[in-house]
Amino acid sequence: MTSYSMIKVGNDYVVQANDKCILKVGSRRRAAQLINDATDLLNALAVVESPKIAPEAPSFAREVPELP
Repeated sequence: MTSYSMIKVGNDYVVQANDKCILKVGSRRRAAQLINDATDLLNALAVVESPKIAPEAPSFAREVPELP
């Protein structure tokens, strides 16, 4: 899970994710809104299991070709 925070730098606010600066905005309210949106998006992601690339056994037996 990503940890979001904001710090004030001069007259601007910097949004951080896991202590890495990712965005600079001019408003504290906008920075808080962006953090809220990012958290909502991450929470909305469902864990998806990937299907196996190839089944362990073929779904049907191979036919033997008929020779003329």
